[in-house]
Amino acid sequence: MARMSKRAKALAEKGLKQDGCTIEEAAQGVKACATAKFDETVELAFTLGVDPRHADQMVRGSVSLPHGTGKEVRVVVFCKETEQIEAAKTAGAIEAGAEDLVEKVQGGWTDFDVAVATPDMMRDVGKLGKVLGPRGLMPSPKAGTVTPKVAEAVSEILKGKIDYRVDKNANIHVPIGKASFNPEQIRENAAAVVESVVKARPSACKGTYLKSCCMSSTMGPGFRLDAPSLFSQFRGA
Repeated sequence: MARMSKRAKALAEKGLKQDGCTIEEAAQGVKACATAKFDETVELAFTLGVDPRHADQMVRGSVSLPHGTGKEVRVVVFCKETEQIEAAKTAGAIEAGAEDLVEKVQGGWTDFDVAVATPDMMRDVGKLGKVLGPRGLMPSPKAGTVTPKVAEAVSEILKGKIDYRVDKNANIHVPIGKASFNPEQIRENAAAVVESVVKARPSACKGTYLKSCCMSSTMGPGFRLDAPSLFSQFRGA
């Protein structure tokens, strides 16, 4: 008979369900197993039944987490008007500017997590594709980060708005909070993300869309959710 690992024994002792979980069960399990000495990040991992090689099956979107991410987010804004620059900084942007900011980023400065740009700045920001693209920092209209309402965009991001995008293997990884959150906060953030991903289903997708969904913390075990039930629950939500 195979010996159980220490982790498996600990899970068994806690009576935690790891497969076919509801969001509530997964949130409680993740919280109970996050025992690292640092505040672990809680994440959802999806595997979708799409082929990202086809443009009409690309899945991407954004969602505002009810309780934020628990992480400090650094936002920069590319804009020309003095009023927009001042509004962006007042809203919480760490940097805002036009050509001067473009030059700073071209010089190698990328100490930020999200970039927002006004439509009239995209010609200049486009020059930063090789710098911002690989880091996932390029502003995008679909993600709501190309907009004339820069102060509003900055405010939403700082309150917990996150972007997601399917990778080449049809997977999506989304941070949904910290282990220091209570189970209900984790549950509500997870539900918001699942609903957004389910509703982002491309019309070109045939067959099973939500193949799997797993919740875990940085150092903790994964809790596999009941994907068919999730899809049915949030498809018409």
